Amino acid sequence: MPAATAVGYVRMRVTKAVGLAPGDGDALPSHFVVLDELDGQGQLVAQIGQAEAFALAASLGEMTWDRPMTYQFAAELVRTLGGSVREVRLDGLMDGAYAATVEVEGPRGVAQVDARCSDALNLAVLAGAPIFVVPEMLEDCDRRRTGVSSEAVLLQRAVTAFPMTINSVEP
Repeated sequence: MPAATAVGYVRMRVTKAVGLAPGDGDALPSHFVVLDELDGQGQLVAQIGQAEAFALAASLGEMTWDRPMTYQFAAELVRTLGGSVREVRLDGLMDGAYAATVEVEGPRGVAQVDARCSDALNLAVLAGAPIFVVPEMLEDCDRRRTGVSSEAVLLQRAVTAFPMTINSVEP
């Protein structure tokens, strides 16, 4: 498979994880990841689970744990087996959710692994791997953010909200 940049993907980076308190008609808090285009103004906002948002916020805040958390374990497992995460591509829409491919390289060569967007992004942040997004996803996100629907309002709030912060509590 050609490199993501060779097929028109947009290079992005995770800038924050966001948790929003329930709003009108929302029963539960909502969690999002916000990515910014490296060489432009594009943004991608994706709703993710609470655990995945917590893990992203902790990684972005460089939190350390006595024992590895799930994504730290996965990243270390790849390294221990002699591999590395080459890149992450957000490259599809499945049932309204963003899908991803994680490209790994190891002793047996290069392989693409199907992943959820939030899992792939957590791994990319920990591994320092580049993130590429297919332009159609950016267009989809822009469409979803436009207007006054409840989804549009949540996505707009996620962009302007302060990032989640994870602080350690000393006994």
